[in-house]
Amino acid sequence: MKAALSQLSLTVLLLLFTGGTYSDAQDEAKALNVLFIAVDDLGNVLDEDRPAIIKTPHLDKLKQRGTFFQRAYCQIPLCNPSRASVMTGKRPDATTVWDLDRHFRDQIPEAVTLSQKFRQHDYQVARVGKIYHYNVPKGIGTDGLDDKPSWDQVINPKGRDVAEEALITNPTPWKPVSAAMSWLAAEGTDEEQTDGMIATEAVGLLNQFQHKPFFLAVGFFRPHTPYVAPKKYFDMHPLIEIELHQVPDGDRDDIPAAAIPHNIPKPDYDLDQKILKQSLQAYYASVSFVDAQVGRVVQELDRLKLTDNTVIVFWSDHGYHLGEHHLWQKRTLYDESARAPIIIAAPNTTSKGVTCNRVVEFIDMYPTVTDLVLGTIPDELDGRSLKPLLNNPKEKWRHPAFTQILRPGDGKPVMGAAVTIGRYRYIEWNGGKEGRELFDHRTDPEEHQNLIDSREHQSVISRLQKLLRKHISTDVPQTPFNPKRL
Repeated sequence: MKAALSQLSLTVLLLLFTGGTYSDAQDEAKALNVLFIAVDDLGNVLDEDRPAIIKTPHLDKLKQRGTFFQRAYCQIPLCNPSRASVMTGKRPDATTVWDLDRHFRDQIPEAVTLSQKFRQHDYQVARVGKIYHYNVPKGIGTDGLDDKPSWDQVINPKGRDVAEEALITNPTPWKPVSAAMSWLAAEGTDEEQTDGMIATEAVGLLNQFQHKPFFLAVGFFRPHTPYVAPKKYFDMHPLIEIELHQVPDGDRDDIPAAAIPHNIPKPDYDLDQKILKQSLQAYYASVSFVDAQVGRVVQELDRLKLTDNTVIVFWSDHGYHLGEHHLWQKRTLYDESARAPIIIAAPNTTSKGVTCNRVVEFIDMYPTVTDLVLGTIPDELDGRSLKPLLNNPKEKWRHPAFTQILRPGDGKPVMGAAVTIGRYRYIEWNGGKEGRELFDHRTDPEEHQNLIDSREHQSVISRLQKLLRKHISTDVPQTPFNPKRL
């Protein structure tokens, strides 16, 4: 009893000196923090069937802390529109962001972003690195396409990877390094690279924020091309052990022409196998490098004893092709490009170290975080809270996921739209005029067999087509967009 009274007296004295109230102290003691970690262009390399050569020890540990959403689908497999949807909780039909230039506030100026919602609740809100879109590498060190109302504080590191751009190997010199499968095994330390500097700044912010509730967004640039990482990460993935994805003969025979990205006119960019293996080695090296930087940030969270009071959300803006269908990078509606990892570790949920195979969407992150931390879900959001799945990953869940992509076309833009639910994925181009696709993941998880002409699947196709058109527009948008930046 005396100890309890003494503790109460100390609290009261502290509040007298700080000008707070006992209620304020109770609220802060109960408040959860948010560590919101984004990486760029991370493919599905955390799945159980990933190549054994890929090393991600820190992300593997993070998966053991919470729930790994293995079937999470982005709204658009392109950086700017995907990030706009994540941060606003709105589909592209609402944001009207289809290219790499448009800002969501042009269409929805009064939108309250995820981090902005925490500013409204008096959280310390900061960003370090890439959360909204940046041109890589030219935009590194700037604000990029940032959103000022989203943050109290921003930090934009710029490392030696930008200064050493001239050293980068680009096997397709007619393409800029920002769009090419280009690489550099860099000299120097992790801390000299932009992502290493981002981790260092994030560690500093954790120390700065540790005594008051915070929302800290940490955005890493890798493994976005150019694939730049210190040499030691290349050495972790010996070239002799790199294996290319085996694509069945005739794999593209039933693929609509519109399904092939305009920036990949020839299979594998018409590069030879040696170059493809070097690119893959560099990509894996960049994955392991960014894994190490995530580890530094999470380890500092542990050292400060903030882990039990912090919701950690890890995500990539979209998936990434690594040779499937002879495709590389993004901009397709195939599973490898549309799907990307989400990990959520929340102290106030029961499932730990589990993989959830339910279909979810990237716009679900916003309502999930506010539900977990603030206890509310804004009505205007298009997504839904994943909290039920964080407590029971096998919870009944028959919600679809919708993914879109806009192509410049040959002077006439083409809209691609996909719906994923349960075992099936249905895709149509320009409302079906430019082709349609159906894949059954139970029998064909790599999407090699287009079932669109299968008689026994016509009822499924009809149902999914109606579902798709009920929830999103499959028409070419009338809002402005830059065809050169799609």
